[in-house]
Amino acid sequence: MKNSYINYAMSVIIGRALPDARDGLKPVHRRVLYGMHEGGHTSEKKFSKSARSVGEVMGKYHPHG
Repeated sequence: MKNSYINYAMSVIIGRALPDARDGLKPVHRRVLYGMHEGGHTSEKKFSKSARSVGEVMGKYHPHG
């Protein structure tokens, strides 16, 4: 039991908690940026609340469905 928990904890740390060395982003940040890009949220557009972007990402791209 202890060994399987350590394996799971390490996979979570490596897969989700540590930023990727290639771009410095965690998977959650990468999903938010992708969702903002898909939604057309660019610097040239009018201001929109971040809660809208995050809500759309949670609804469309959440890893658990």
